[in-house]
Amino acid sequence: MTGRRSHRGSRLLTGLALLALAACGAGATAGSAGGAEDNDGTLGATVERARDFAERYNRDLERLEGAANAAYWKAANSGAEADFDAFAAADLAMRTYHSDPARYAELKALLASGETLDPLTTRSLTLAELAYRGNQLPPELLAEMVKGSTEIEQIFNTYRATLDGEELTNNDLLERLAAETDSGRRERLWKALKDVGGVVGPRLVALAKVRNRAARALGYATYWEMQVRLQEHDPDRLLALFDELSARTDAPFRAMKAELDAEVAERLKVPVAGIMPWHYDNPFFQAPPPAAAIDLDVFFLGRTRDDIVTLATGFYADVGLPMDDIAARSDYYDRPGKDQHAFCISMNRADDVRMLLNIKPTAEWMDTMLHESGHAVYSKYIDRSLPFNLRDSAHILTTEGIAMLFGAEAKNPTWLVDYAGADPTLVVQKTPALLEQRRREQLIFARWAMVMLAFERALYEDPDQDLDARWYQIVGRFQGLATPPDRAGRSDWAAKPHFTIAPVYYHNYLLGELFGAQLRALLAEQVGGGKPFAALSFKGRADLGPTLIDKVFRPGAREPWPAFVEHATGRPLSAEAFAREVTR
Repeated sequence: MTGRRSHRGSRLLTGLALLALAACGAGATAGSAGGAEDNDGTLGATVERARDFAERYNRDLERLEGAANAAYWKAANSGAEADFDAFAAADLAMRTYHSDPARYAELKALLASGETLDPLTTRSLTLAELAYRGNQLPPELLAEMVKGSTEIEQIFNTYRATLDGEELTNNDLLERLAAETDSGRRERLWKALKDVGGVVGPRLVALAKVRNRAARALGYATYWEMQVRLQEHDPDRLLALFDELSARTDAPFRAMKAELDAEVAERLKVPVAGIMPWHYDNPFFQAPPPAAAIDLDVFFLGRTRDDIVTLATGFYADVGLPMDDIAARSDYYDRPGKDQHAFCISMNRADDVRMLLNIKPTAEWMDTMLHESGHAVYSKYIDRSLPFNLRDSAHILTTEGIAMLFGAEAKNPTWLVDYAGADPTLVVQKTPALLEQRRREQLIFARWAMVMLAFERALYEDPDQDLDARWYQIVGRFQGLATPPDRAGRSDWAAKPHFTIAPVYYHNYLLGELFGAQLRALLAEQVGGGKPFAALSFKGRADLGPTLIDKVFRPGAREPWPAFVEHATGRPLSAEAFAREVTR
């Protein structure tokens, strides 16, 4: 993604305009066997031209991306219109560079020449070709896309809901929703969290139409199809994998939700049949509310927001992934105008990796801090001798998988004792509840990701349909939620920033969960001697970091992601390990 930004939205995965998601994991073999002579009769001249092209391209990309990253970091921290305008200009410059038809033709000719190029040159050119392919558009259309997404992103960054005359941030509203027991007041808080959707919804529909125009100009049926293919996913294979996940998680999810709804009904004194979306603590039901048997925040009582940073940096150092340098460059706390969510960014694909968060001393923010730090150490330890555009994760899903693997440690009984300093007796007592809460989190997030995949596909297939009705039809199907009354025209779906700033991206989070599950199975086998992952202690295991650096981080994007996943975990990506984790 542009600027190597990895994000968490209210979960907290969020993002921004993407230049070429494909640059996170394109595919090609390392040069064909051939050796045909060039037209001038000189064998090998094409090889030299290919190397020169790759070197020039990577120098240019480093310069353009650096400018875009600097502009984005400033805008995300200030929320100022002038800063977002500067980012839009830098982002457009990068897109315009990749829209050059003559250079694109030269690049395609080099890749199709039949010459045997060295593997890194071939891989670098292959990723470059995908970046060019997605931007072969008229300058005015590129500008229209960038302008539309940047304007909406600024709205998200600066929007504050007003409730009873009080201006409130997302964090404020979420905290009040979690604490509120009166159904009427919960409903008002939930609606305030959705209000931004009504503001940006019409803009998003217009932007979807612009994106579709761009995709069709490049020969794709829809923007959804274009983005999926540029991420080196086969749409049919992706949909089949999600169908398999849906089938394997449906019964466990329905049974779990019945138990959860009984708890919610008891706590809030409402009938189970009357439970509405605002009776859950997350406005999109993408994460579970605290369980009746355990409130994870109990393990962080008395902690400060600085402690959350200290606990994370201490843990990463202990397992052989020191990140004090990253922490020193990062921005961790709320202030007016600042992006309200969280992300990690590698400013230069080298020594300047940093994070933006809005930390509170809670279990959720502990998870988020560990998650974003996972993205950060992945970026930090990629082999810096690789060509610039290969200094990236093997794919979006692999960096998300690492981030999710580490983020989940905030709910791991062993981690809570070893690193959060939790009372061992209390943890032992609460371990069954902790493990069940983690299972709930996985199931609920998996079903939520299915909603996002299905709705985004529907959005781009027909932006003029009744999107509000379609949203609640999909939500009912995958999440089992009731449709609230009087929401027509409110664009509740549009309150999710990803539709604007990380479009057609969300499926990679769930694929990341699958990758993370395969890594957990491997680590349990190799490090834990067959113990369940949740029972493993990494205290003092400074060998974990080098293992991950060697298997996952250092390779960067040097090979296509399917091969990378198989090399890293010993098996192709599948739903098997994840399904085992969530099935009782």
